[in-house]
Amino acid sequence: MMKGMIIKNMSFKVGQTMIICGVAKPDATNFAVNIGPDEQDITLHINVRFDAHGDENTVVCNSYEGGNWCGEVREGGFPFQQGESFKITIEFTPAEFVVTLSDGSTIHFANRIGAEKYSVTSFDGEVRIQSIEIK
Repeated sequence: MMKGMIIKNMSFKVGQTMIICGVAKPDATNFAVNIGPDEQDITLHINVRFDAHGDENTVVCNSYEGGNWCGEVREGGFPFQQGESFKITIEFTPAEFVVTLSDGSTIHFANRIGAEKYSVTSFDGEVRIQSIEIK
């Protein structure tokens, strides 16, 4: 399921925070950050949509399990600009992921798979990732 840049065997555990800095390409239609237990399932899919899948300037979160997309969550702001840098902070609590965007808006997304550790992170779409930090 995952394509694009894939990072394997990098543990992201309950109690940790992941900080992702990058730049959306100047002609970006969308990009995604995916966190999961393996390359097939995605616990947290953050899809930044400039103009894709019938949405404009929307952040959609979802999970992908057993070959199927689950229910979408659409909340938070849209601080992203094509060609501009961004920062996404993901706090991993036992029950959920708290995603904080560059403008300070937050998205609360349940830890649907329920694991305490995920080891695969990937990035898809028109984006250049500059740094990933886990604290």
